Amino acid sequence: MKPEYSFKNARPVAEIPALARLQGEARGKTRITIMLDDDVLEAFRAKAEAQGTGYQTMINITLRQALSPESAPVTPEVLRQILRETLKAA
Repeated sequence: MKPEYSFKNARPVAEIPALARLQGEARGKTRITIMLDDDVLEAFRAKAEAQGTGYQTMINITLRQALSPESAPVTPEVLRQILRETLKAA
């Protein structure tokens, strides 16, 4: 290892396609540390490998789906309304 390095010929990341692409992919994402149960992590890894994608991407997709209103649990009020409509139609 040299005692000192010169960066006078260094190029900006934007001029190196592979590095620019990596830098662009990181936009809008935040690195965090999260503790997951081993079995949950293994399930995501196995599913991701079977589908040919990354397990972190699959976790992100799953979290995004959980946040959508369509995936919200059915409330008692909604269940009552569904039952009324079904019984009225029968």
